[in-house]
Amino acid sequence: MARGNLNDLLAFLAVARERSFTKAAAKLGVSTSALSHTIRGLEARLGLRLLTRTTRSVSPTQAGERLLLTVAPRVDEIDAELAALAELREKPAGTIRITAHEHAVNTVLRPALKKFLPRYPDIKVEIVVDYGLTDIVAQRYDAGVRSGEQVAKDMIAVRIGPDMRSAVVGAPSYFSKRPIPKKPQELTEHNCINLRLPTRGGLYAWEFEKGGREINVRVDGQLIFNGTPQMLDTALDGLGLAYVPEDLVQKHLAEGRLKRVLEDWCPSYPGYHLYYASRRSSPAFALLVEALRYRA
Repeated sequence: MARGNLNDLLAFLAVARERSFTKAAAKLGVSTSALSHTIRGLEARLGLRLLTRTTRSVSPTQAGERLLLTVAPRVDEIDAELAALAELREKPAGTIRITAHEHAVNTVLRPALKKFLPRYPDIKVEIVVDYGLTDIVAQRYDAGVRSGEQVAKDMIAVRIGPDMRSAVVGAPSYFSKRPIPKKPQELTEHNCINLRLPTRGGLYAWEFEKGGREINVRVDGQLIFNGTPQMLDTALDGLGLAYVPEDLVQKHLAEGRLKRVLEDWCPSYPGYHLYYASRRSSPAFALLVEALRYRA
């Protein structure tokens, strides 16, 4: 293949990995139509179909899968060597990709980055909000942020936040028409606001513990969201009970806009951790880790 066609090969790898022309185009910074044209040109020159396209998905053909398995590791090696060369720079630089919950972004990452980024103008940080248990290696993230109990054992984890608690809350208008639950099991009789998890598409089971006894409750209700802020806003509207991080509701509790229930069933749990796969990291990433590291 002519050296000038290397960009076409990189375009194919992006589509094959993302399983989507739209996502790959966004990552490459080109239009979907331009990317599709590039792939068709590559297939024409090779005389092989590399991708199977349907209205809902994109997947590699047998030839495409072979190309992905043989070429992608070599491209990754080149990227790694270029990143290693960047370590010779006097100023730390590079782009760091992180996946995190929206709550973690607002309470931990943003406050730290506000101080960190002005000190290192050549460092860029890309944050993707995701409630799923993302495979950071497969999705090519440098790191992820989750609570300590959700971090896989084979990952390197650095605590970046204090322990947390969750709270079950509802508006006074909601409780004016319904009894206050005394036990977690009684939540099944209430209109609860659910959280849809991207991983496996399931609904989050509300977790409780008291006296060493753990209970997970599959609640039901009229509303389902995939983000915590919407759950809180809806609870404030009096449309149901929400199970959200405690720090989000403190102000509303103090102002009487929300009422908390089952507080003695909501113990603390490990706070947010930054996790990543390899101890070998760029100077930029090492600096960010230290900036995020929690110091009680």
